[in-house]
Amino acid sequence: MIAAARPGAVVIGGDYQGLAIARSLGRRGISVFVLDDERGIARASRYVTASMRVASLRGEQETVAALAQAQRRYGLEGWLLYPTRDETVAAIARAREHLAASYRVAVAPWAAIHAAWDKRETYRVAGEVGVAAPRSWRVGDLASLADIDCPPPWVIKPAIKERFFYATGAKAWRADDREQLARRVREAGELVGAQEVIVQEMIPGGGEAQVSYCAMFKDGRALATMTAQRLRQHPMDFGRATTYARTIADPGLAEPSLRLLSAIGYYGLVELEYKLDARDGQFKLLDVNPRTWGYHGLAQRAGVDFPFHLYADVFGLPAPDAGRCRPGVNWVRLATDLPTVAIELRRRRLAARPVLRSLCAADAEAVFSARDPWPTLAELALVPYMALRRGL
Repeated sequence: MIAAARPGAVVIGGDYQGLAIARSLGRRGISVFVLDDERGIARASRYVTASMRVASLRGEQETVAALAQAQRRYGLEGWLLYPTRDETVAAIARAREHLAASYRVAVAPWAAIHAAWDKRETYRVAGEVGVAAPRSWRVGDLASLADIDCPPPWVIKPAIKERFFYATGAKAWRADDREQLARRVREAGELVGAQEVIVQEMIPGGGEAQVSYCAMFKDGRALATMTAQRLRQHPMDFGRATTYARTIADPGLAEPSLRLLSAIGYYGLVELEYKLDARDGQFKLLDVNPRTWGYHGLAQRAGVDFPFHLYADVFGLPAPDAGRCRPGVNWVRLATDLPTVAIELRRRRLAARPVLRSLCAADAEAVFSARDPWPTLAELALVPYMALRRGL
């Protein structure tokens, strides 16, 4: 049992994203419990009170059972849940009423989560409220590929990420001609079912075009915000995770983002990913992530503490800061950025001098902290394991 003066936080997922949550809350004297199905680094942090590893958190039944086990063993009554992966967000949203008997659940209702989790719903709502998105086609069979009337390259992606990602290790596939498109669509359909396969036009541009609007959202408004340029990601074309990001002034993403979030009735922490389409000057919506995002620790360095904003709202505490990040603050995760840079330098898609300047300009590293050094050592030891588990 954990003795705590006030309710703590249950961080579900112990990688660098979960570590940033633990540091945010632990520095304020809030007890943190980490629940994980991997050998995560967060449990090595001085700010983590206890942790538990289970066999799997990939399904609703496994997640609910693991939370019940943690409650019985450690006495986490009334602690606030912080899921860090899409599948655990979905599981908690579906079991929201059941879990609320033991925990504080600051996850939006299932209808809102479903609209973000399933890209078919995301793009449908975006179209209804006038938020620009790439042209997309749902392809139930190969014959419907004839309806795709834009030139290559195309992106083949799943409507729901989890099964595709765990089977392939990829977020999406690229096709450069009709033959490759048909082959990739058929392969994707075999993995996730034909009804879940989406073909999308590929927006040109690299990291300079990738931006995100991040918020703590409640009742139609943002209590805290950050706009970031995602300069590099791993892998570069269809990144599973951002590896280098910088805060920027909002180029106009707040209004469409808040319109979309209001339309689905969202509550909580969220990241909306966009890409600037140089062909028409519009930012096109790619994804909505209904949870903390990998580089949310950047916001803490830039003046906004998103995890504590959520905690403060749930428990009726004063807002911890002004709620808006200052621009020009840089964040890097070296464990994935350096391999990405090496690959892109070899392909001559990046130049050495700008990369070196960006690394020298980094204000925050995802894991390293002189005040909390053990997660860095744990990450070094776990690099081979994570490379095999999910390609870092």
